[in-house]
Amino acid sequence: MISLRKLKIAGVILVVSLLGLSANSAQAQNAPAAQTDPAAAAPAADAPTKPAPADVPAYHAARPHDPLPETLDPKQFPDAETQNIYALAAKEKAVLYQQPCYCRCDKEVGHKSLLDCYVDAHAAHCILCKKEAVFTYTETQAGKTAAQIRKEIMDGKWKDVDLSQYDTLPAAQ
Repeated sequence: MISLRKLKIAGVILVVSLLGLSANSAQAQNAPAAQTDPAAAAPAADAPTKPAPADVPAYHAARPHDPLPETLDPKQFPDAETQNIYALAAKEKAVLYQQPCYCRCDKEVGHKSLLDCYVDAHAAHCILCKKEAVFTYTETQAGKTAAQIRKEIMDGKWKDVDLSQYDTLPAAQ
């Protein structure tokens, strides 16, 4: 004879199983079209053919078509390092526009590239942004393309940048 306790346990297991099946069915019915309709999942005509790895922050793969926003005036910052690096950023806006920023400001602040860090005061308080901008500037001066610099940034080469040489302002002329 089956005990009442075993019968209750079997009933609970049955109810939980049915609820799980019901939830999965409802989830499949409410799935976005891209998951259920192969045509909806096709990339847009202007989408890149090779998606960036998921761990790469936002950046623009090509030069800008429209005029870029101005970076903040370096003189508004009290320290020499920030002034010097904002001045470098102003010289390389088009290249910064094409670079990711590994401080993850794309997720936290909504930035679309490293340039956005210099259009607002974010970089003034972020050593990662500063190192990436200095790296971008020096590599641009060495003749590298934005795509080459981007690959090096993705490889973490910006981490070796020494910012100490930017701690003093150049002599007034």
